[in-house]
Amino acid sequence: MTNNSMYSRFGIGEKVLAFAEPILQELSPRFAETDRIAEYNQLKVIRAMQEAHVGEANLMGTTGYGYDDIGRDGLEETFARAFCTEDALVRPQITCGTHALALALMANLRPGDGLLYASGAPYDTMEEVIGIRESAGSLAEYGISYSQAELDGEGRLSPENIRAALRDNTRIAVIQRSRGYSGRPTFTVEEIGACIRFIREIRPDITVMIDNCYGEFTEEREPSEVGADMIVGSLIKNPGGGLAPTGGYIAGTRICVENAARRLTSPGLGREVGATLGVLPSLYQGFFLAPTAVASAMKGAMFAAGAYGALGFEVSPGVTDLRSDIIQSVTFGNPEGVIAFCQGIQAASPVDSYVVPQPDDMPGYDSQVIMAAGAFVSGSTMELSADGPVRPPYTVFMQGGLTWPHAKLGVLKSLQLMLDRGIIHL
Repeated sequence: MTNNSMYSRFGIGEKVLAFAEPILQELSPRFAETDRIAEYNQLKVIRAMQEAHVGEANLMGTTGYGYDDIGRDGLEETFARAFCTEDALVRPQITCGTHALALALMANLRPGDGLLYASGAPYDTMEEVIGIRESAGSLAEYGISYSQAELDGEGRLSPENIRAALRDNTRIAVIQRSRGYSGRPTFTVEEIGACIRFIREIRPDITVMIDNCYGEFTEEREPSEVGADMIVGSLIKNPGGGLAPTGGYIAGTRICVENAARRLTSPGLGREVGATLGVLPSLYQGFFLAPTAVASAMKGAMFAAGAYGALGFEVSPGVTDLRSDIIQSVTFGNPEGVIAFCQGIQAASPVDSYVVPQPDDMPGYDSQVIMAAGAFVSGSTMELSADGPVRPPYTVFMQGGLTWPHAKLGVLKSLQLMLDRGIIHL
């Protein structure tokens, strides 16, 4: 049985496969470079695990208070070594990326301090954390002020706007690496490093924090290697490798991480408590697999860019653009395109393939959102998924794909569904 005959069993016709073939051939050099970066990062992770002396005993876990959990301590040392930071807090008690970001900010800001977002408007769910949208327990309720540096006309970090947005009380400056639900490009590690150096020149006292969600292992370096004081992310995104069932991390300077540990648990206890139960094997192995899983996701994103770009839709990043996260956006200009794309991704999923996603209200968002995620870990965006707010300009955001064949299938299935509905013509 040939591969094409297997694709036909998923309802994918010869017309879609013929359309895809030259696009895949053109992507071959980009795929080779992606594999090279994955190999580099795989070696980096293995070396970090070896230097942390990870052994079988590290996989056992603890219950109760979690005192003297060598597996937890070894995992945090592994993250710190891999990300080239002084310390790291890696915990299943951190529920998601937004929680990790909120924890890092609330732990290192005090009443009267100022927070600056140097990368324009934050991701939707952070608006309530900051207090841009009123919410109980926000930073604003604790007397922490907020300022925002708008991006330049090309959607890039603007030194002039950052200088203008700095306040005397600014204590933390945040750069959101990935695009979120916006049309601006993702920032590369080089761009982030240049911005950090600019901030340091005029305000060396400011702590710089990077929202690193979706960006880990897409390049050879992490923002912590170009001067960031903290990098923050979720384990059900890149660094969990698709195996982590929950969790988040904060990696950075020792004082920033210690502050976060005290905020996560309590003063006097800090990082000494926090049982890991039975999740350590998944967290270790997920981190081990993360570089190659990220490479698969990036190949899927490139394929989506090539296919939908060839059909005339606006795609970002473009096929030849440098990538610094796993997200691919496609702008359809109408809700039908967003809905069909997500339904195609869902139909290619190993879990809940029979479910047909529909737009609905979601906590933390100010418009209806459609989400496709037939995942082994609920909500994991390291696994193949797609989502987007159903609002102009009607852009869908695809991310993840633990294996390249699955990511490829998802893109092909979305193309077939759109062809069947007359949204595209081949």
